[in-house]
Amino acid sequence: MVVYTYDPLANYVIGVDVGGTKINAGLVNAQGEVLFMVSLPTMAGEARTVERIEQVIRELIAECEGVMPSLCLKGIGVGSAGQIDWANGSIRSASELIPGYAGTALKDILQERFQLPVIIDNDVNVLALTEKHLGAGQGVEHFLCLALGTGVGGALVVDGRLVHGAWGGGGELGHISVDFGGIPCVCGGIGCLEQYASGTSIARRMREKLDHMGIVEETVDTREVFARWHAGDLAANELMQETVAALGTAIASLIHMCNPSLIVIGGGVAEAGDLLFAELRKEVARRTMPSMLEGVRIEPAYRGNWSGMIGAALQWWE
Repeated sequence: MVVYTYDPLANYVIGVDVGGTKINAGLVNAQGEVLFMVSLPTMAGEARTVERIEQVIRELIAECEGVMPSLCLKGIGVGSAGQIDWANGSIRSASELIPGYAGTALKDILQERFQLPVIIDNDVNVLALTEKHLGAGQGVEHFLCLALGTGVGGALVVDGRLVHGAWGGGGELGHISVDFGGIPCVCGGIGCLEQYASGTSIARRMREKLDHMGIVEETVDTREVFARWHAGDLAANELMQETVAALGTAIASLIHMCNPSLIVIGGGVAEAGDLLFAELRKEVARRTMPSMLEGVRIEPAYRGNWSGMIGAALQWWE
């Protein structure tokens, strides 16, 4: 049952952040404040992603119903993993992290099912909007964002505007190579940053390292790796130094290429906290020309994992 009214002048938007692990949806106002929020696991490979997106939106609307029975909505904003054809709002390409998602006409499907206008962009592009309006990117004309989660995504802001490229694939920073003889990537490349700095790869590499040591711990996840690192575990420290080296290599290259004044790091891996940022700043300084590094800040994302959901909604006021 419809419990909302479409109003192009409304102060509320449903923001949806679609990742390989979970989908967050929130009722967000023009100031970026989240009034209600619902989160569901993506269940990639087990359920159709578009149906999980529809479900999380319906659950959010149900949450709002009792408190805001006369809710007026401006539309739905989506930030999604994968490569987004920005003009038509479809999923142009998606890796094996979300099987069967490529080719989904997401904008058309959601507009038909909810009878609301929909804007869709890449999940890290919308994270960059959060930074531009609410976070470290306020007043900054040139910055880039990296989201280290299930995969690694990126966004470039030049002269205060997102760089979308020819059709929307600009800023695919997770697939720049940091090791030309390195680990094969799901994208078909070799040595991509995603294979060293995503949460998925950190957990996988830790399990492989333990296995080589004769220790079988199939349940080790990224949070456990961080906990061991903070506790001084030698294996975790060695692995995280490799991760920091790969990430620092990529960021140094991006600084030389784009001359930004700010690098924003978001996603679940950023939750490793101050130790990660301290080590990363040192690694970037070691690899970057002093003249290019001068004045460059490396900062955590605003509101951490909620940034994508907020930015997805902010598309309507961008």
